[in-house]
Amino acid sequence: MENFKNEVVTELPEITKVEFQHIHKNYLKVILINTFLVFIPLLIGLIFFTNRNLSESFTEYITLVYALFFVVFILIFFFLILGFSRRKYALRDLDISYKSGVIVKTMTTVPFSRIQHIEIDEGPISRYFGLASLSVYTAGDSSDDLEIKGIEKEEALRIKEFISSKINE
Repeated sequence: MENFKNEVVTELPEITKVEFQHIHKNYLKVILINTFLVFIPLLIGLIFFTNRNLSESFTEYITLVYALFFVVFILIFFFLILGFSRRKYALRDLDISYKSGVIVKTMTTVPFSRIQHIEIDEGPISRYFGLASLSVYTAGDSSDDLEIKGIEKEEALRIKEFISSKINE
């Protein structure tokens, strides 16, 4: 116990000065296609619902309902495009970081010493564009602690191999 040291930290590392990389530009297409695949059935359902025999008190609000639907769609569309440019990741010697967000900005950093395993996932639309998601898992949690979507598959494989080699050192 006589060798124990606990010195005061005087200089903190500045993660904000790290050069973050943007995710692949084709991932914006994936995001927009997925959004359309959600909103098109909702629009069809809305059209089907409003064309049914409804009471006259509701028919006077149909224009408002459609307007609200399209305003919500445009807002979500706008935030997806704006948020896309803010999705970035950085790989350093001892950790991996990911930051994103428009209104609520988050930055997650996971040290390699805490990583249990890494997965690479490809959805059908992402696979078409040659993209993948890299999920990093740490001990004590069943969900992924860091997920970077929209990386080229080859790059995701290289990152996975790099992290795996660091874990096994």
